[in-house]
Amino acid sequence: MTETTCKLSIVVPVYRSAAILPKLASHVRERMREEGWENDFELLLVNDASPDESWQVIRGLAEQHRFVRGMNLRRNAGQHNAIMAGLNHARGEFVVMMDDDLQHPPHALADMVRALEHGYDVCYTRYVNRRHALWKQWGSRFNDHVATLLLDKPKGLYLSSFKAIRREIAQEVIKYDGPYAYVDGLILEVTRSITVIDIEHQARDEGESTYTFRHLLSLWMKMATSFSVTPLRLATYLGFALAAISLLMIISIIVMKMLHPEFPRGWASLIATILFIGGIQTLCIGMIGEYLGRAYLKLNGKPQFVVGATTWLRDKDHFL
Repeated sequence: MTETTCKLSIVVPVYRSAAILPKLASHVRERMREEGWENDFELLLVNDASPDESWQVIRGLAEQHRFVRGMNLRRNAGQHNAIMAGLNHARGEFVVMMDDDLQHPPHALADMVRALEHGYDVCYTRYVNRRHALWKQWGSRFNDHVATLLLDKPKGLYLSSFKAIRREIAQEVIKYDGPYAYVDGLILEVTRSITVIDIEHQARDEGESTYTFRHLLSLWMKMATSFSVTPLRLATYLGFALAAISLLMIISIIVMKMLHPEFPRGWASLIATILFIGGIQTLCIGMIGEYLGRAYLKLNGKPQFVVGATTWLRDKDHFL
């Protein structure tokens, strides 16, 4: 991170939001003016290799407004990796992470900062009336339960993508150099000084969300394999449980055969048992392989992100 030059940095990962970005910048600037922070904040827009005109729009906004700073990633890195790119260049005393679709109300920014000024390290937001699709709400609840189990997350804390952290927490978070970043997991590794404020979840200003079930599954895998060995322990417990069940079944079959010599051999039950045990073994091997694969990619230097251009480096090699 560079030396602190402003009070607040707002980091926004951008993907397919070219039409929304001017409104986002306008709303944020208006709110900062109301708080008297008009000259003491920055809006850091990280274009995650969006296929639309988002980078061109970001460049235009940066030319119009001094508070806008833009980054363009060479390839799509994912939401959390794009946030990590922004955190590496955020200059504020406090750093807010928010989405690019205006579902996170800019008027909550000041409340989040004030919560940090009261001494907390992190301020999460809790939606009063979520406007996400039903399947996404269910997926978020599932991820919330998984995070409680794997990350020792405090019960009742919703890991919202709209959150604020102190600069020193951001500095600890960006020390992680693995290719599969999960920002909330990194935050929980650093501190438990966390508060929550309630906000109204706004309707998406334009377009449709690009967050799919595959993204939710990817998020769960990051939690499961990057910050916890619980899945490996579960695989061990399953192994012991299957061994015990197999022993009991062998004893039961021997006893039944002795008491009832005419008892026929069960082909269906045999196949079912083989398929069940084979499925568990395949699951456990896949789980171990996921850990090994992530370790392999990290050892081979797979980058979190690759910056192709920024709006504050205007030479021919960087400002594209």
